[in-house]
Amino acid sequence: MPKKFDQEAKDRVVRLVEDRILAESISTQEACKIVAPKLGVSWHTARQWTQAARREGRVVESMPEDLAAENARLRRENQELRDTNELLKAASAFFASELDPKRRK
Repeated sequence: MPKKFDQEAKDRVVRLVEDRILAESISTQEACKIVAPKLGVSWHTARQWTQAARREGRVVESMPEDLAAENARLRRENQELRDTNELLKAASAFFASELDPKRRK
């Protein structure tokens, strides 16, 4: 027998699907297949709810420019931090090998 979901649960599914679409630039179907199982609904149901919300105008289609700019800035900063971490890992491995008593003469 099918489960009954209240409007709040449906809105949550739609919001998470739309957030996933914006964050990862993926299709609605892919986003539904990722989000729906985590919330206990089928991806078909999540897609139907998302399409209905779009038809009714309850979904904001695009991210505001200030959020998009901040998102881009944070992605760049995140990449810089990853690069720095890799450099620090390499440096610490190098200096650790220099301190190895087996390598000393």
